[in-house]
Amino acid sequence: MSIVYPKYNYMNNYLLKHLKELESESIYIIREVFAQFDNPAILFSGGKDSIVLTHLAIKAFWPAKIPFPLVHIDTGHNFPETITYRDWMINQIGAKLIVGYVQNSIDTGRTKEETGSNASRNALQTITLLDTISEHQLDACMGGARRDEEKARAKERVFSHRDEFGQWNPKNQRPELWNLFNGKKLVGEHFRVFPISNWTEMDIWQYILAEKIEIPSLYFSHKREVIHRNGSILATSPYITVRNDETVTKKTVRYRTCGDMTITGAIESTASTVEEIINEVAASRITERGSREDDKRSETSMEDRKKQGYF
Repeated sequence: MSIVYPKYNYMNNYLLKHLKELESESIYIIREVFAQFDNPAILFSGGKDSIVLTHLAIKAFWPAKIPFPLVHIDTGHNFPETITYRDWMINQIGAKLIVGYVQNSIDTGRTKEETGSNASRNALQTITLLDTISEHQLDACMGGARRDEEKARAKERVFSHRDEFGQWNPKNQRPELWNLFNGKKLVGEHFRVFPISNWTEMDIWQYILAEKIEIPSLYFSHKREVIHRNGSILATSPYITVRNDETVTKKTVRYRTCGDMTITGAIESTASTVEEIINEVAASRITERGSREDDKRSETSMEDRKKQGYF
């Protein structure tokens, strides 16, 4: 695999213009972050959105390298494909990587491991993330969240203010008019910034295709041992306890979103190319997070986690 920067060569003029406008807006936001803040970073999950965000950051500062680090919060329950891709990409682009380990937060008593068959480390990431931000004195963390992704995401500003405890208050955000972004903050506060907030899932995939961006193999169809739980298809792993009433089967699946193995549901699919994924997304009537177990814990699960400091 190698990083390439090809010109668009297949799209009609309208779609090309649309993607170029999104790209231009995102690059403007990334450069604005670099101009306004002292110690910014990219929150990198290894998912398609953070990959596109990193690709945009490469373009924003090309031919120089990205002038700030990538931050990955490692729960220890990641898909192996995600970690393999992360390490390959960092080597390719020569960026600095900061890794915060949830296991360290557990070992030091900063957070407590969940127990039971539905146990997950997803919520535990919040403490590790806030500790990592504090340790490295990060004042702006750019993430790959999009407004169409989840209803709580739609409430976000592009420059999302967080208080001295890392908490998000949706009622205490700055207005953003005419693409003017206010990054003023008090000591101890920071911002989460979302440069691809105006993109959709379809935009992401069309951009990946146009730019020929390498993505982890788990996004393409492959055979995997899975179980059905609460309407989701979960891959078997050392981190999931299979219940007595659950049967392990082998199915051809792929993933629309990337997260912990304990909560990220797959979909049955034969899509093995980006073009086939685009056709599948166009026909889907279920959001990409519709199979995420963490979002099913309550009607406001994402918003509740965000108020505590989650991504």
